[in-house]
Amino acid sequence: MTGDPLRLPVDDPLAVAVTGAIRGGDLTTLRRLLTTHPGLATARLVDHAGGACGPVSRTLLHVVTDWPGRVPHGAAAVAILAAAGADVDARFAGPHRETPLHWAASCDDVDVVDALLDAGADIEAPGGVIAGGTPLADARAFAQWRAAYRLVVRGARTTLTDAATLGLLDRVERTFGGGTPPAADEIDVAFWGACHGGRRSCAGYLWDRGARLNRVAPWEHRTALDAAVRRGATELVVWLRARGAVTAAELDRRTPG
Repeated sequence: MTGDPLRLPVDDPLAVAVTGAIRGGDLTTLRRLLTTHPGLATARLVDHAGGACGPVSRTLLHVVTDWPGRVPHGAAAVAILAAAGADVDARFAGPHRETPLHWAASCDDVDVVDALLDAGADIEAPGGVIAGGTPLADARAFAQWRAAYRLVVRGARTTLTDAATLGLLDRVERTFGGGTPPAADEIDVAFWGACHGGRRSCAGYLWDRGARLNRVAPWEHRTALDAAVRRGATELVVWLRARGAVTAAELDRRTPG
């Protein structure tokens, strides 16, 4: 198949029909539409009112993986679309460049994660909303633990922050076993991630290696203690408080003006 992909407004009857078939798990209608309309598998659905900076567009695989995910027969829909020529690594066109795998990871949709990887999706694709990172970065940042661990099992590389957030202490330790230790800022971010994930052992390991206790995250106004409280990690909260941890609100009250 050559040429530019078909572009359909989201309110076009064909776009409405194929979107409805995917979201309703109607695989028979999906197959019929793909057969009847050559090029539909690679089509882009364009929403002219979708973003503050102008139109946005996505693919049918993005429809399968759109929040909150878990559409009926989602894995089968991925296989059907991929067999019909859909690009499993196609990018959302808008304020970010996420692939369908990013979206499936952000929805904790493990079956669809597997289906996309089985169809050849790039497990290390950059472009995520979390610092332009991988699907794994999305999954652990949004606390989508099942998808995060599945990506690791399927071979995703882990950064220090990934490993600390997921409680993979052996991988955290290996990061410090090389010739050049992680930078101070990297340790701080990983420590915050460990608290976000409620991972007491990883937090303690990073604390022993110089992590700053009360650093406010640049991506949200929360300290590591705030992150642990949000996670409901009671034991970790007690451990942090015993070492002088405070919340961002408590820090704000200490700062005049």
